[in-house]
Amino acid sequence: MSTDAESLPDPSRRRRAPRIKARLHELYFGNSAKSVRFRLTVIAIDLVMVAFFIATPLLRETPAFLIIDYTMALILAADLAARAYASDRFGEWLKRPVTWIDIFVLVTLLFPFWLFNLAFLRVLRLWTLVHSEFFWRTVGRRYDETRWEDVTRAAATLVTFIFVMTGFVYTSFARTEGIDGYIDALYFTIATLTTTGFGDITLPGTWGRVISIVTMLTGITLFVRLAQALFRPYKVRFPCPTCGLQRHDVDAVHCKACGVLLNIPNDDEH
Repeated sequence: MSTDAESLPDPSRRRRAPRIKARLHELYFGNSAKSVRFRLTVIAIDLVMVAFFIATPLLRETPAFLIIDYTMALILAADLAARAYASDRFGEWLKRPVTWIDIFVLVTLLFPFWLFNLAFLRVLRLWTLVHSEFFWRTVGRRYDETRWEDVTRAAATLVTFIFVMTGFVYTSFARTEGIDGYIDALYFTIATLTTTGFGDITLPGTWGRVISIVTMLTGITLFVRLAQALFRPYKVRFPCPTCGLQRHDVDAVHCKACGVLLNIPNDDEH
């Protein structure tokens, strides 16, 4: 009986797969200088992608729109596949809301005209990026667990809300009274969010009033949160070994909750 050599599995291929997985895992989760540079490149591409999402309504009619759109889709698909392969627990990775947001963004990129009315939700990728461990393990190595983390998170949430609401207003009320384009929708959102209320652009009907109310209330809340992050007394994150209280004054010696002696590391070297 003859054996067909071509039908047998390639041993070198079987050995190569674990090496590729280990390499990807090191790049995405490792602490080496090369891994950090790789993740910084990924984050820079993510920010360029978010900028494209924000500018999509202005670029949609340009000849290069589809080229840029499908290029972004290819990059995002490659990133998702690499993250999935590098993950130790694929099931847990797949269950994460961040993963589903990225998959949704990918689908809107693959069908840019059919799903254009949902494209404004792509900006949620900015929120998921800035609130991810991936971001703070890379960009925030020097600023993690500090005031800068709180300020950056609050600012990213505010910016994300502004452009999600702008996209929703543009999609829902385009070419109605006052909303002639994306800039008009952005102008209305910021004017309403800041409660300036010039009144030169208003949304028609009961639904328009509801959107205005939600924008004002949410905007005030997000501004207050950003102000608190900027001006409240700075506290370090150091879990109390007894009661678990997370935040303490920089010069705290005892936990305010239970009184146990603390040993908060000094970060002067940063």
